Amino acid sequence: MRVKLLTTISIFTYQLSVSQTEKVLTGKVFSQNIPLKKVEVINKTAKTSTTTNASGEFSIVVKAQDSLLFFAKDYLFTRLKITTKEIETNNLIVNMIPKAEELNEVVINKVVFDKVKISADDVADVLISKNAKDLFWNTGVSDNSIREALRISFPLKGKQKKKIELHDDRFKKLIAAFCPPDFFIKSLKIKPEEKEIFLDFCDADPKSKALLEEPNVLSIMDFLYAKNEEFKNLE
Repeated sequence: MRVKLLTTISIFTYQLSVSQTEKVLTGKVFSQNIPLKKVEVINKTAKTSTTTNASGEFSIVVKAQDSLLFFAKDYLFTRLKITTKEIETNNLIVNMIPKAEELNEVVINKVVFDKVKISADDVADVLISKNAKDLFWNTGVSDNSIREALRISFPLKGKQKKKIELHDDRFKKLIAAFCPPDFFIKSLKIKPEEKEIFLDFCDADPKSKALLEEPNVLSIMDFLYAKNEEFKNLE
């Protein structure tokens, strides 16, 4: 009987401690002092999510050290680790950075250049000036320079055309769209000089192609964190 009582007390104490650590956190998402609506707010630790309302406000259950992800289509992905102070204050302010605007494609249909008019007298003056400086023309002594170079040609028959392979950089563009510039240094602890090597390492994994088909911020984060562990274990 005593054992059952102790077990019941332990379970109750555990449930009470859990309920005390988990709190509803409220906050607001801005960009350049403008509230953002329909921003996806994801608790990566607890695997829960919500979206901001028309005023940019949101509420989500969190506990200390939980990772919150903020994702909106035209803004850089933002990641925050929740502290006890932020939970107690219960007024989280998040500022999202807009993505760089892409330039519209410019199509040039026709370019017209002004005609350069050169008379026969102008051509004659150039030739006379050139020959006056030519040692062979005046003395017959060769100075080992190549004359009539423009008239010399070399056959190019049989030379194979160089094949140009286009590099597929869709995965890197996807990561750039979803991750802020300091994500690799601050979150993944990757050195700046190792960033490109790490992205190539991730791109070589067939799972990266699946992310291109169905991009999802939570799936992308899970993939990058998993590949980061593999990358650090490489000899």
